[in-house]
Amino acid sequence: MKSYCVYIMAGPSGVIYIGVTNDIERRVLEHKNKAVPGFSARYNLTKLVYFEVFGDVRAAIAREQELKGWVRRRKVALIESVNPSWNDLSPEWMRSNVGAVKAAGGSSRRSGRRISLEG
Repeated sequence: MKSYCVYIMAGPSGVIYIGVTNDIERRVLEHKNKAVPGFSARYNLTKLVYFEVFGDVRAAIAREQELKGWVRRRKVALIESVNPSWNDLSPEWMRSNVGAVKAAGGSSRRSGRRISLEG
């Protein structure tokens, strides 16, 4: 079963980017390596600060659009509700999934609607 992620990237200046993808690991690496020219590369958006996982692409796209319609204050509150320090979440899950990804010969997936980021 495919999964889709709505995610928020942030940069050192506080600029944020909201996107949706079917491969969060690949997409975050693209942001970090500035592989795709544009907004996120221009504003150095290299920290994954929030993400949600969906099983249905339409639900993921609807959530992305919902978040994009929110005022900044509400987006910040969402991020800080699970990641108060705005830590980069990708190093932790990338480290923990690298072995599993290589062993399985594919990408690692999580299920469920919202991922709790608290220990």
